[in-house]
Amino acid sequence: MNDTVEPLAAASVADPSAVAAPLFAWWHANARDLPWRFGRTTPWGVLVSEVMSQQTQMSRVVPYWRAWMDVWPDAAALAAASPAEVITAWGRLGYPRRALRLQECARVVAGECADELPRSYDGLTALPGIGDYTASAVMSFAFGMRIAVIDTNIRRVLSRVFTGVESLGGSAKPAERDLANRVLPADAGESVVWNQAVMELGALVCTAKSPRCDVCPVSGLCMFLAAGRPGLGERRTRPRQRFQGTDRQVRGIVLDALRRLPAGGGDGGGDVGAAGTMPGAPQLPRAQARQLWADRAQLDACIASLDDDGLIEILPDGSLRLPRA
Repeated sequence: MNDTVEPLAAASVADPSAVAAPLFAWWHANARDLPWRFGRTTPWGVLVSEVMSQQTQMSRVVPYWRAWMDVWPDAAALAAASPAEVITAWGRLGYPRRALRLQECARVVAGECADELPRSYDGLTALPGIGDYTASAVMSFAFGMRIAVIDTNIRRVLSRVFTGVESLGGSAKPAERDLANRVLPADAGESVVWNQAVMELGALVCTAKSPRCDVCPVSGLCMFLAAGRPGLGERRTRPRQRFQGTDRQVRGIVLDALRRLPAGGGDGGGDVGAAGTMPGAPQLPRAQARQLWADRAQLDACIASLDDDGLIEILPDGSLRLPRA
């Protein structure tokens, strides 16, 4: 099977309006009640949710997002926090470099944009750490503008329903972007619902390996199902990544040890308080850090990489702490 999705003639693509009717009904009945949905947060809150949700399950994001927004409800508040507070509040969301990039973004928004997110695609993508997907999602979900939002779930659903071909992941191809734009409703309000509903369908029903076609609201219009689901499971849309024993695991262990240090010192144990309440950045002696992982060479390399990424500081005596500035 080819790895590319060939553009189809308009006549061979299912009528998007016919797909929209049952899809929208399903969305209104089944959409997850996430705290950043349905106009209950600011555009900044939407952006925070999108950054936190990258490569992270929504169920894990919700409590972190709530705690984060309680302490730092806007870009100016986050810009004024210390890096140690930001990294601590990020907790176990993974890929903690995202936390510092989000703070970099907050500093630009607070300092150069009067604490308001730009309302244009070019303005959003000019911010630190904001790429095509996040900019498009903010424009659609926060500002209600007509723009195609393209993530893994959306690409998979659109490819299956409208072309009958399995989506094999990787970066978005021109044909996939063309399809997303062609089937997007012309009405701005409907386009927002479309983006949200297609994404939700991909997350809950039209999943990569085990799509629940028996409960799919658009199964009767799906070209992939009609063709016998060709290539299903041939390749995961998002390849499973090994975690045990990786540098990512070791880096997480080091950061977790630093987050858990009591405010008064460095023997570990105890949880750091809520986001923004940590009074300082206590130190972890290097001798204690060496007990965190048996492979000394791997541990030292991971500590060095955390320092290079600005996620920790190595003091002259070799002890470690979260960054203060």
